[in-house]
Amino acid sequence: MLWCSWLIAAVVMWLGWIYEGKTDNAGVVDVLWAGLMTFLPVYYAVLAEGDIWIRLVAGGLMSLWYLRLFWHLSGRVFSEEEDGRYRYLREYWGEKAHRNHFFFFQFQALLALMFTLPVWWLSQADSFSPLAVLSALVLALVSISGVTIADRQLQQFRANPANKGKVCERGLWYYSRHPNYFFEWLHWFCYPLMALGMAGGNWLWLAPLVMLAFLYFITGIPYTEQQAIRSRGEAYRRYQQTTSAFIPWRKKHAVD
Repeated sequence: MLWCSWLIAAVVMWLGWIYEGKTDNAGVVDVLWAGLMTFLPVYYAVLAEGDIWIRLVAGGLMSLWYLRLFWHLSGRVFSEEEDGRYRYLREYWGEKAHRNHFFFFQFQALLALMFTLPVWWLSQADSFSPLAVLSALVLALVSISGVTIADRQLQQFRANPANKGKVCERGLWYYSRHPNYFFEWLHWFCYPLMALGMAGGNWLWLAPLVMLAFLYFITGIPYTEQQAIRSRGEAYRRYQQTTSAFIPWRKKHAVD
């Protein structure tokens, strides 16, 4: 099953790489990644032979979470010019950009396979704790509500032409520079919670730790903030001084 999943992901990203070469829009990689994160959990849930209810909950939760992201990114990527992060990489790589994008796209295929492993494992479980699953669903509801509110607040801010070049500090963005990433991370605790009481399920606690590493140190905050500084300059640097990077928290005084 996992070999087939990797092959599906690799082919999808190969097609995305061809699209990138024709359109000079590498942002499609984000759409395809979210699409794989939507499809693969359903694939596991359908083909696995574990308890039907844990398959439905685990596969359905991850699939619905990333379906929301897929829909959100599709509307943005295919209607706007290439994201500034990818434009910067294209300029930095120069003539090697298309070649380098191939390896970048395939790396994203591997990440999709890696991050859907919790559903693959849970879908093979023969039994589960109803209380553990209920706790996971409550946490999922909190996470989905938080990320939906954060996305809506940012969209409303960007929709106002008067805010072009400014930093959004409304709602949840007043307390965190990346509330969307925070709730994304929070949602990843749902899968180890579902595995409570299952033999061999402790490894699932690695899922939120790995996601935190990617969001905070690798692919999330660093690249997003580098682009924010390039586009918003001193206003964003001041925002960095006063506002928590990740966990929503109270404001600090800026250092002049």
